[in-house]
Amino acid sequence: MSFRLIPGSQLSPEYPSIPEKDKEIVVDSVASVDLEKLVSLCKRRGFIFQSSEIYGGLSSTWDYGPLGAELKRNIKDSWWRKFVWERDDVVGLDSSILMHPDVWRASGHVDSFTDPLVECKECHQRWREDQLEERVCPACGGELTEARNFNLMFKTFIGPVENDASVAYLRPETAQGIFVNFENVLNSTRKKLPFGIAQIGKAFRNEITTGNFIFRTREFEIMELEFFVAPGQDEDWHKRWVEDCLGWYTGLGVSKERLRVRAHDTAELAHYAKATHDIEYSFPWGWGEIQGIANRADFDLKAHAEASGTSLDYYDDQTKERFTPYVIEPSAGVDRALMTFLVDAYTEEEAPTASGKVESRVLLKLHPEIAPVKVAILPLSRNEKLVPLAREVYDRVRGSGAAKGYVQYDDAQSIGRRYRRQDEIGTPLCVTVDFDSLDDKAVTIRDRDTMEQVRVAIDDLPSELGARLHV
Repeated sequence: MSFRLIPGSQLSPEYPSIPEKDKEIVVDSVASVDLEKLVSLCKRRGFIFQSSEIYGGLSSTWDYGPLGAELKRNIKDSWWRKFVWERDDVVGLDSSILMHPDVWRASGHVDSFTDPLVECKECHQRWREDQLEERVCPACGGELTEARNFNLMFKTFIGPVENDASVAYLRPETAQGIFVNFENVLNSTRKKLPFGIAQIGKAFRNEITTGNFIFRTREFEIMELEFFVAPGQDEDWHKRWVEDCLGWYTGLGVSKERLRVRAHDTAELAHYAKATHDIEYSFPWGWGEIQGIANRADFDLKAHAEASGTSLDYYDDQTKERFTPYVIEPSAGVDRALMTFLVDAYTEEEAPTASGKVESRVLLKLHPEIAPVKVAILPLSRNEKLVPLAREVYDRVRGSGAAKGYVQYDDAQSIGRRYRRQDEIGTPLCVTVDFDSLDDKAVTIRDRDTMEQVRVAIDDLPSELGARLHV
């Protein structure tokens, strides 16, 4: 089955990855995943913690623990490898979070980056008008005011004096850092159209309505790319980028049946957009956007050229023409991608134990490329005869780089419990060192998903792990 388009979201009649017969198929949300169980697993296993928890926590802010930090890094590395290193038409950038306030005036964020809010006349809480089912306060049932626009940018001050002259903003996106550096990148790299500039970085939005764990937060990280093309080529490149972005998620194991593409209607489009398509995932609470691919036309470069007085045109050596490039923007949230991979990988199933009993087990079927722990080395016990060889195997696997990532040594509790623990954190392969290993110089590799076990010579272990992890 192919990717889903909801009604009205057809990219074009000839778009190959979304056939006509699938346009009106809408799958149910992921009812099998209990969000509370997933949140509990994330805290218990060191993926994600509530920020400032010992002080009661801070709403909608989260800290990534040891495993969460590894998973997040692996996701960013995978995206960078796919969309920068494996292409010859994209380069990288790392622009600053604080920028000149005129950047945000020119981009339209000061005037247009707003949400319509209503305020309760009784408890004075504020709510997004477009997310209310009734015209009463959800908290106390009180009467609501008329809607007023509220800017989502966080305001701060540069320097010791807090006045209008020192106002600055925390960036709500990374795109503007790319646009204002367009000429710098063009001159320093001598790239020719079409080409892109990518960056990964923090962004901040003073969201009123947050929730669903890490899905909607005020501080988040974006993987963003601005792809510059000649006018007239923008629609074709827009389709190609939708396809490429979908392929990144499915290439890392996300179920096609839980993905769909939704086109923005005219009233929904951002002020800069000619067209936008969202990639959505079916979460436990319903469909949610995980990535947007926008056709921004030539709005941004023209706006910054006019406001700054600096030409941001492109001269085509072939046609001898000068013009303002159009821009296709694939923009994905790191945190939402991480949430997608966790939900899609979360599995509960019945499985046999070493003693022959059948018990339920929880596992994260994370793709090896993004799994936080690639390989776990497990001595059968802490017996003093086994420990030296187990440590030798651990050092050999780490030193060889065969796992291309974090290798963990785990000797706490019984071997069965350790298998279950590694399943729960998504470790693709476990290597068990037992007493037979002392004589035959071999170890057992256990597969997370199938639980199949094979005996491998220690000397062959690095190459065998590399082949199984596809690295």
